Formats: sequence, C-alpha cells, structure tokens
Amino acid sequence: MNAGSLSRRYAKALMSLGVEMRSSEQFGKELKQFADIICDEVLCDVLSNPTYPLSKRKAILEEIAGKLRPSETVRNFVMLMLDRNRITIIGDVYRAYVIMTDEHAGRIRAAVTSARPLSRSDATKIKSAIEKQTGKEVLLNQNTDEELIAGTVTQIGSVIYDGSIRTQLAEMRRSLVDGRS
Repeated sequence: MNAGSLSRRYAKALMSLGVEMRSSEQFGKELKQFADIICDEVLCDVLSNPTYPLSKRKAILEEIAGKLRPSETVRNFVMLMLDRNRITIIGDVYRAYVIMTDEHAGRIRAAVTSARPLSRSDATKIKSAIEKQTGKEVLLNQNTDEELIAGTVTQIGSVIYDGSIRTQLAEMRRSLVDGRS
C-alpha cells in the first residue's frame, strides 16, 4: 500500500472519531502539534528505528504527550501509529486530516499570489468570488511575488488561475516566435 493511501486511511479513522465526538477541529490541532515535533528528522529516525526497543520509543512519545497534553483519543492514535511502525507518516496523516476536516466543514483553501500585498478590500473581493464559485467558505492564504509584475495567480485545490502580467507577456512572446497573431 502506498504512503498516500495509508495516510488517508489513518486520517479517515481519526476523522471518524473526531466527528463522532464532535472534536474534529481539536483533534486536528493536537495532531499538528505531534506532527510538528515528530517530523524533526532526528526524532523521527529514533522513533522509527527498530534497533531501539519499542518500550523506549514509547517512553519518548509518552514524554512528548505529557508536555503536549492531548486528548486521550489523539494520544492513543499516535501511540498506535508508533506500535504499527507508521510514525514516519504522521506529517502526511496530518495533511490528509486537514483536507478531510475542511471537506466536512464545507471549507476550501485557496492561495492568491500577487506582485504586491493585496488591500483588504481586494482580498475580500477575491475571497467572495471564490466562495460564490465554489459554494464553500474560503480560507485565503496571501503571498507576494514581485516577478509577477502585476495581476494575480490564484490556486484553489489543484486548479490554478493565472492572471499575471508575467504569464501574459510570456504567451505574447510565444505567439510572436511561433508567427501567430
């Protein structure tokens, strides 16, 4: 089984519990805390290394859990991942969990990149347009890239809408080189 489908299976299991317990948002925050710590290369190597006894690896994870103070459900979930030698995919599980949580809550994430920071008004207009198009609440992430010259590049999921001057100029160049008008 590939890591992507395995990550989704684990995320789906935790998501089911989160929905049932009405704690899916909280579980996501707690899972992120674990993922942020465990995804450290050295710690991940230690926790996934079978040369260290499982009891010692569990003790390390218990110490982390003691400091994070997660719900019992998330603590047990992460321990299960350790028991099943899946701790190395915790970052992927978290990313899959976020997608599932957003779907369940009727949200979508979008990224808008512009040459200069957008005004609050422009950001609101873009967010409203995406919400109207998708019928979902939009969590908008704004980035800047001076190389765009002007315009915006908007990504919604895997779909990219490129309205930048840089791309328009590149298309004009291709047209001129190819002899199209």
